[in-house]
Amino acid sequence: MQCIRRQPKRTASQENILLEQSRRVAALNGIRLGLKDDKDLKFLLKGCQLLKVKSSSWRKERFYKLQEDCKTIWQESKKVLRSPESQIFSIEDIRDVRSGHKTEGMEKYAKDVPEYCCFSIIFKDQRKNLDLIASSEDDANHWIAGLGKIIAHSNSMNQKQKLQHWIHTCLRKADKNKDNKMSLKELKDFLKEVNIEVDDYHAKKIFQHCDKSKTEALEDDEIEEFYKILTERKEIDSIFQMYSDPEGFMSCQNLVRFLYEVQQEEDAVVAAPALIQRYEPNERAKRGNAMTKDGFLMYLLSDEGNIFNPSHRKVYQDMTQPLSHYLVSSSHNTYLMEDQITGPSSTEAYIRALTKGCRCVELDCWDGPNSEPVIYHGYTLTSKILFSDVIKAIKNYAFQTSPYPVIISLENHCSVEQQKVMAQHMTTILQDMLLVAPVDGNKSQFPSPEQLKGKILVKGKKLSRQEDPINGNNNLEAEDVSDEDEAAEIEDESVKTKVEQKGKSDTLKLAKELSDTVVYCKSVHFEGFDDPNHPRAFYEMSSFSESKALKLAQESGTSFIHHNIRHLSRIYPAGWRTDSSNYSPVDLWNVGCQIVALNFQTAGTEMDVYQGRFQDNGFSGYVLKPEFLRDEQTKFNPKSITEGTWGTKKKLLLKIISGQQLPKVNKSKNSIVDPKVTIEIHGVQQDNNKKQTKVIENNGFNPNWNEEFTFDIEIPALALVRFVVEDFDMSTKNDFIGQYTLPFTSLKQGYRHIHLLTKNGDPYSSSTLFVYVNIQDCD
Repeated sequence: MQCIRRQPKRTASQENILLEQSRRVAALNGIRLGLKDDKDLKFLLKGCQLLKVKSSSWRKERFYKLQEDCKTIWQESKKVLRSPESQIFSIEDIRDVRSGHKTEGMEKYAKDVPEYCCFSIIFKDQRKNLDLIASSEDDANHWIAGLGKIIAHSNSMNQKQKLQHWIHTCLRKADKNKDNKMSLKELKDFLKEVNIEVDDYHAKKIFQHCDKSKTEALEDDEIEEFYKILTERKEIDSIFQMYSDPEGFMSCQNLVRFLYEVQQEEDAVVAAPALIQRYEPNERAKRGNAMTKDGFLMYLLSDEGNIFNPSHRKVYQDMTQPLSHYLVSSSHNTYLMEDQITGPSSTEAYIRALTKGCRCVELDCWDGPNSEPVIYHGYTLTSKILFSDVIKAIKNYAFQTSPYPVIISLENHCSVEQQKVMAQHMTTILQDMLLVAPVDGNKSQFPSPEQLKGKILVKGKKLSRQEDPINGNNNLEAEDVSDEDEAAEIEDESVKTKVEQKGKSDTLKLAKELSDTVVYCKSVHFEGFDDPNHPRAFYEMSSFSESKALKLAQESGTSFIHHNIRHLSRIYPAGWRTDSSNYSPVDLWNVGCQIVALNFQTAGTEMDVYQGRFQDNGFSGYVLKPEFLRDEQTKFNPKSITEGTWGTKKKLLLKIISGQQLPKVNKSKNSIVDPKVTIEIHGVQQDNNKKQTKVIENNGFNPNWNEEFTFDIEIPALALVRFVVEDFDMSTKNDFIGQYTLPFTSLKQGYRHIHLLTKNGDPYSSSTLFVYVNIQDCD
């Protein structure tokens, strides 16, 4: 048996030196974050004991501390053989810090503790919330305020500051003996840490070039020299040289020329002086109204240098058209965190969907104990949550991301008595938010998202013998209505058995109180497209399974488009998708379907495309359909495109130039990524396309491709462009590194950076692609 060699014990003076170095590094990182001498930051760096809460019987004391990099939290663990990495989590992974009892865990297991001592850390990915109890209100406030400041200041750092912070953290990590010097071996370890493989010859060459003191170790200015070599962007230097003078300055006049000729910026004359003032770090250049290489790089890494049009980050579309004229960000079985059969249900799933811009959420309602309706996926083993808790979560988070209306899509399986409870909960909890009467007497068409701002609409069944919801109700107490039971469509043997045992009925008794909450979204079975002589009421809407909707899109595209001009259509995933997989929403958007519901909890191409579409128009959850999908005279059919007013055909030229700081997907120390980029077009059938670059071996830090691709785009208004970066693997499936998807109409031209997103759709701090974009009209 091999013995483990113990590290020699440090002397007290060595420990003090290391402690002092650690304090200095922490102070420096605090300054980089703009939090010099901040009392909350100092408290977090010192750390303290907190109670970690997992259940009513599991509440244990653990030590938590912010590490010197001011980017990661160390948490004590009593688990045997737990790796050091698993005791650390990054502040970049935190979505939110909530005070009080604002998670399901705190609500259930910490009600006996004062709210002012409680707080929860919510993570961006599927990780469970971290529920914590501090020993005092002061301690809780330090953690809540301190984490909030670090997150806010990290987000406001520019790309260069983020890169500098990251590299210095990696350098510190590579300095194994903490002597603030870097040996050749430590330099090679560092290069692996930042995802670049350099052979011994090149590593030694870089090392010798920087080692001016010939001491066989880099320190201070020599490390800075090494940092400069590492972060050199030769591809940007060559662009800068074309527009700069021999002294290394780009005049304002030349910047105007670059912005107008290359970047296709129409307001170049106004933009150029503003960009110099905003991004130029050199005071002399700024005074001379000029830009240096550093300022030019800062501009290209900024929002103005982004591939996504910054003016589309705010609501810019006409929001006064009828609701049916917009695509609406919509979630399927919103309560589920995982699969459709056994996974947990949670109010947290509603919070996540709403904060991702979702505007239509689904509630499957069943009778619960103590006369309280519950939500879960009927006939399955998914866990149950209270209807009232979900309505509270919707109230609290409905309008945090967007002010535009939220639709509650009810699938109702409750008894009349519990339906009355549902109506009461919605009325008392949502109060004025709940829409219970037509807006401004609008009786012939939908009101607009603008008119419905701050309102919550209910989609559900309506008593058939009531007068229509627009003109008032009669006094009927309850009656049978047709039942919609999507859960019964699940292709699972145990579900089918339970449905048969229940003896499924085609009707359901509906309570008047619940019926009265439905105003503009009355659920009806689809009986075919309107007869022009006997049109259906505009507020009647149908739900379609993906297969039924795709069949209609394939066989009756133009009729479906006409239907969706006046009516809302909701689409939901097929019953065989028990793993919560998703279908492509694009073919259904192409025929104007508004509420194309996806499983928000499942990452993948479909969700990337979905979020790409809805980052447009200020991430409001509403995107105006193109004119040809709103025009009542339209003859457009995406499956059979003829000449028409669908917009000018375009030729898209894309040059994939380089990548920067691509993350390691395999955390093993010796694993370096072999990146390749795939460009996908998602739109009408003729436009769907995919092209890819060559593979760059062993370089995720600064790979260079310099490859050009062209795409013909028939219907630009319906096209999306997706950039996917993968780690190529000869023997197995490629590993996903990052992606970015945006509407074709939101593309900016010229030299642009693409800021990559994780598989869950969250931004990486400094992983980018550098590209060139050119769009021409087709002849």
